[in-house]
Amino acid sequence: MRIRSVLTALALVLGALFAPGVGVLTAADEAHAAVTRISHSTATSMFGASGITWSSSGGCSDRNNPTCTSFEQLNLASAKGAQTLKSASGCALNITGGTETGHAGGTYSHWNGYKLDFSKYTCLGSYIKNTFTYIGVRGDGSPQWKSGAGNVYADEGNHWDVTFYNCGGC
Repeated sequence: MRIRSVLTALALVLGALFAPGVGVLTAADEAHAAVTRISHSTATSMFGASGITWSSSGGCSDRNNPTCTSFEQLNLASAKGAQTLKSASGCALNITGGTETGHAGGTYSHWNGYKLDFSKYTCLGSYIKNTFTYIGVRGDGSPQWKSGAGNVYADEGNHWDVTFYNCGGC
């Protein structure tokens, strides 16, 4: 009889923890926890295979150096999102910012693997503005467009700052 009481109590506790909108786990926590991170070398292999280039003002890839362009701990969905952008747009893509220190913080940040910066090319800008939905300006004044998949493209003046919440329909 004692085992049955313990199992019943356990079932009630687990039910409370995992009920939608209740308990410890939330959808955002679950999504954040389910992120697959990749290494710099895996990302560069993926980008190279898709014809995506990358550059660094410091000519380096050290994640802890703000003048480098690093892909260490990049979310797999972000890397696939860049590949999707390349194939869908047909435009040249050059990544100028990855997961290195020196960018703004937050959950959906460069450091956490959600953002990549791209060089501004006419082809890419035209594709973003003609394909995605304008959603207004960000707090810093950067105009933004949102893809059908939910990824956000911000025009920061000298580059595109892209937040990849997913792979963009890969």
